[in-house]
Amino acid sequence: MKKALFISLVCLLFTTYSQAQNKTGFGFKGGVNYNANGDYFESVSSNAEHPDRNIGYHFGVFAKFGGKIYIKPELVYTNTKSDYSTGTFQMQKLDAPILAGLRFFHMFNVFAGPSFQYILDSEFDGINISNVKNDFTVGLNFGVGVSFKSIGIDLRYERGFSDNEASFINNNVTPVTESRIDTRPDQLILSLSFIL
Repeated sequence: MKKALFISLVCLLFTTYSQAQNKTGFGFKGGVNYNANGDYFESVSSNAEHPDRNIGYHFGVFAKFGGKIYIKPELVYTNTKSDYSTGTFQMQKLDAPILAGLRFFHMFNVFAGPSFQYILDSEFDGINISNVKNDFTVGLNFGVGVSFKSIGIDLRYERGFSDNEASFINNNVTPVTESRIDTRPDQLILSLSFIL
């Protein structure tokens, strides 16, 4: 009985005192990523190795236009890391998602849209990777969020649309080989945002 009363009270407080980020404006965001990039091939003849997921981070700015139905372009710096048995792949990129969203029950929202990505830098165990097939790629973001006045929290999934391999000479293995990694993101993104 006490538990049901507590849950009812919390829901009432959220409904009464919360006002979603429903105004047009600009803001800041940041958070963590739980990500993995694509398969790693140590040589032409080797089998693909799937990465272990790892924690990364992101921060950036956004604009929001509209109320119940809104458009939200963002510009975000993202750092990702994927672990393989022979090393760690790190990538820094700029993401520019353009999201369309729908707000409901005053504080909840769902959204989706394309994410344009530009790879700034990538390395595998200290080896700089300059031979990435496409520095500019397109992916998809979709997710859910909740807002309390000027503060918002959202959880989204991001996936790259097409293969985008990086190749490099791997001196860390014997014999020295040309290795390849699919740099497509595959990640869950948890963000905290603040609208001005």
